[in-house]
Order: sequence, then C-alpha cells, then structure tokens
Amino acid sequence: MCFSTSLRKEKRVIEMVRATEIQFHIEFKPFFRANGFAHPNLWIVKQDEQDKLYPATWGYVPPFASDDPKGFYAKYNTLNAKSETIFTSNTYKHSIHDKRCLILSDGFHEPHKVKNVSYPYFCRYFDDAMFCFAGLYSELDDGSLTCTIITMNANEQFEKIHNVKKRQPLILQSNLEDDWLDDIHEPHLKDLMKEGFTTKPIEAYPVSRDIYKRNVDSNNRLAIDRVDYPELNQQDTLF
Repeated sequence: MCFSTSLRKEKRVIEMVRATEIQFHIEFKPFFRANGFAHPNLWIVKQDEQDKLYPATWGYVPPFASDDPKGFYAKYNTLNAKSETIFTSNTYKHSIHDKRCLILSDGFHEPHKVKNVSYPYFCRYFDDAMFCFAGLYSELDDGSLTCTIITMNANEQFEKIHNVKKRQPLILQSNLEDDWLDDIHEPHLKDLMKEGFTTKPIEAYPVSRDIYKRNVDSNNRLAIDRVDYPELNQQDTLF
C-alpha cells in the first residue's frame, strides 16, 4: 500500500530531471506529504502526452463512474491498484492498455507495526532523487484526471518495513520509465510489473506518528524528519 507521498522538488528541478519543458496547467507547489485519503493532486506524465506534466486527483475513477466521482469515492478506495489483478479488474482493466502514466515522487510513507502500534516510515532514495511510480489514469466527463499507484508484493526490504500487508508501490527502474509509456502488449507489461522495480537503494526510517492525526498539518518537515522511538530496536529503525 502507498497512501501518502511527497514531491519536494521545485519546478525547475523537475523540468531539468525530465529533460523537457513541462507545461503545468495549474500552479505547482512542492509538498512534503500528500494524504491520499484527502484526494489531493499528484503530478503525472500521460502515455499519450509524454512532454507534459498534468495534475491528477489521487484516487482512480473508472469510466463507468466518471459522472459521479464523489459517490464512487464513498464506496471504493482506488489509491492503489494491485499489479496481480489489474488485467481482470472491472475497475482498472479499462486503462491498463492505453492510459498508463508515470507519477512523480521523491518519497512515500509505509506503516510499520510493532506490538499493534503503527509507525510511519519515510522511504526515499539515499540521494533524495526523484523517481516515478507506475500508475494508471482516467479522464472524467469534465476533462479532469484521476490516477492510482500500482503496487506489488513486497521484496525482502519492504517485507520488513510494511510488515503486515507486505506490499510496496511499483517504483520503476529509470531506464524502464519510457517502456511503461510505450505501446506494448500484455506479456511485456506483466514482465515490467514483475521485474521493473528499481534496483537503486532505498532508505527507510521512522517519522512522527502525529502525521496520522487528522488535526495535525503534516505537509511540512514533520513528515520527513527522523524520530527515534525507544520502543523500536535497531533492526526496526534501520533498513
């Protein structure tokens, strides 16, 4: 699962990393934490317009519900899409072939449980570089976009971090990002989702549990600054 993410880079840095002049259609503001359950905008590169960056509401709305997204959100959680069922799901199968996207990020949170207490862990590259989640998007009747982050079974590292559900978002190896947006067939897509997770080392460390509180503003350094909890042993705090 991946229900909160960050994109702290400035517009000029994003444009430089993407090696293109990205067109923003609403004002871009860096963020320390976007809480998926509030359905914020994430920033995506669409399969059919790879030279632009669009805002997309986090929480995929399928074509059959595009006239009532609020009603759909009241019934369904589509912040993440399981890679294992994406071709057969009535919700996502409409987009897997021609509405794939890259979702830009430079960090995300995963829950780590110890003695039934959940601790948020912030996960990022050691050099704090930007990366892309594999995602899907849809276009609503009003022309706005929605998106979802694809997840997969956890690898050895994320089995220890996300130690209950044992899932991880699909962070694409950088040299496979273009492949994800190419016109490729189902067997290749399945291979990408199975083998395309980044090989670049990721660090993960605990941050304030206050980010779980509804009345606390977590779109600041609270979401990324390390907190050392006495109740977590060395193995739990270093991955």
